Amino acid sequence: MSTAPTRRTFLKGSAAAVAGTALSGSLMKTAHAAGSDEIKFVVVGCGGRGNGAAAQIMNTKGNTKLVAVADAFANRTSTALQALKDRYKDKVDVPEDRVFVGLDAYKHAIDVDCDLVVIGTPPGFKPQQYEYAVRKGRHVFMEKPVATDAPGVRRVLAATEEAKQKNLMVGVGLQRRHEAKYIETVKRLQEGAIGDIIYQRVYWNGGGIWHRERQADQSEMAYQVNNWYHFIWVCGDQICEQHIHNLDIACWVKGAYPVECNGMGGRERRLDGDRTKSQIFDHTFCEFTFADGTKMYSQARHLKGGWTNISEFAHGTKGIASPAGWIQGDEDWRFEGQSPGGHQQEQHDLIEGLMAGRIYNEGEFGAKSTFVSILGREACYSGKLLKWDELLQRGKDYCPGIDDYTIDSTPPTVPDAEGRYPVPVPGIYDPFA
Repeated sequence: MSTAPTRRTFLKGSAAAVAGTALSGSLMKTAHAAGSDEIKFVVVGCGGRGNGAAAQIMNTKGNTKLVAVADAFANRTSTALQALKDRYKDKVDVPEDRVFVGLDAYKHAIDVDCDLVVIGTPPGFKPQQYEYAVRKGRHVFMEKPVATDAPGVRRVLAATEEAKQKNLMVGVGLQRRHEAKYIETVKRLQEGAIGDIIYQRVYWNGGGIWHRERQADQSEMAYQVNNWYHFIWVCGDQICEQHIHNLDIACWVKGAYPVECNGMGGRERRLDGDRTKSQIFDHTFCEFTFADGTKMYSQARHLKGGWTNISEFAHGTKGIASPAGWIQGDEDWRFEGQSPGGHQQEQHDLIEGLMAGRIYNEGEFGAKSTFVSILGREACYSGKLLKWDELLQRGKDYCPGIDDYTIDSTPPTVPDAEGRYPVPVPGIYDPFA
């Protein structure tokens, strides 16, 4: 930049929004702050991705400073702050009165004098937190997925429109869209490198996830929030939490979102079948259909000892490709450039954009890719053929009254008399009830 933006121009941003994904032509650049033009940011959700995004923001060349943190649990804020202070020293300025704890702590952190809000909380809480940050005029980076149900997606889409009107930066943690190998390959596929794309295959087959044992003094809400991956209302199931990455890539390649889905799935070995600890499926298979009749086939699974694979493939009239960097068609091609990891690159792009006044908004594709995951999940849970439009408008509300939840509230899912959590049964489960 020939001149550094003033703090006022930084906060106001630029009138020209960059639509879609990483900034065109500036993928490999980093942020350059000058003088006292400081980006103050807060972190809401001090788990792995909240802390990771904070570190990656401070790894950029932007003049960034962490000024507040919030989490449902006090031990998370203290552990996160100590680790970040040890590594980043004076880039962390968080006194005790800017450490907030509880399910409403996000409001207090966002109310602090700041420019950017990092939302790394479990997905069920993101719609209300994103909505509040936008209302307060903050730039936002939030991890994926951005909701767990149709009402949450509608909230995110509405807040995204408000963010566009206010010219606010919105980054979403679908970081593959910031990786050079994906950007170049998807561009070639959209230009016809393998002809017309007939169908795509996407996979997130892994070994399993963590579980935290119940503590004697925990409320039911505290137990579920601490074990958020195991409860539909707060996690969205594995197809939302992890497989969203692969589904998002396929929709990016296609330049469209599916209009319907049918699927199947269930629980075979999730925590050895123990329903007192978890309610989510451990395998799903979906057939998504686009408006032109083409298909996307999806596998998502947690199975120790099974075939593990995380990948995407596109099949066309003239060849086959992996959006991660290779094409076999009339002319074979493989990406050979540098492609830094997406988690760090998305923060380089975000901070660079903020400092240069180039504002982009990823909220819409973040919400729609989240909803692809929800559409697939609900098709698997119900065993029914579900339509995008109908489910988006009428889909089940998994988080009724979430804006008023406290750590002592009764969560929307509760165990039965034997301590077992309800598990959706295909053929019986109603996605609209």
